[in-house]
Amino acid sequence: MSAYGTQLREKQKVRRIYCILEKQFRSYFKLADRMKGVTGENLLSLLERRFDNVAYRLGFATSRSESRQLVRHGHFNINGRKVDIPSIQLKVGDVIELREKSRKVVAINDALEAVVRRGIPQWLELDRDSFKGTLKGVPTREDITTPIQEQLIVELYSK
Repeated sequence: MSAYGTQLREKQKVRRIYCILEKQFRSYFKLADRMKGVTGENLLSLLERRFDNVAYRLGFATSRSESRQLVRHGHFNINGRKVDIPSIQLKVGDVIELREKSRKVVAINDALEAVVRRGIPQWLELDRDSFKGTLKGVPTREDITTPIQEQLIVELYSK
């Protein structure tokens, strides 16, 4: 397999993991490239801080696609305001809260029970009793356990 094919497969894998289209992925890459630091790590940090991914990581859903659907259906507040856009970039200190009317949804409660086994990343904090999560910090490469070779994606877009 050629290097180009390997790079392309890696990009497709990451796009599939985070459920995003090519145009949006390219925008994330351009933004990551303009940021200070390592481009590949910046890219993963941006993808991890998407609203739908943070809701999944906090345990409100069992998959990223389920999380995306819950966000689109308006089940969450960010800093007290209803938000239904999955691609919003969260900042350190943002508070994600399950809306009052959504706290009885069986799928969400089952997912919150399952998150105990999966674990919550250290850059996030979950208060299960009040259905709130907080972004404590920016995820670093060490925090992202998904097997991704971000350097291949950087090489692909650097051509």
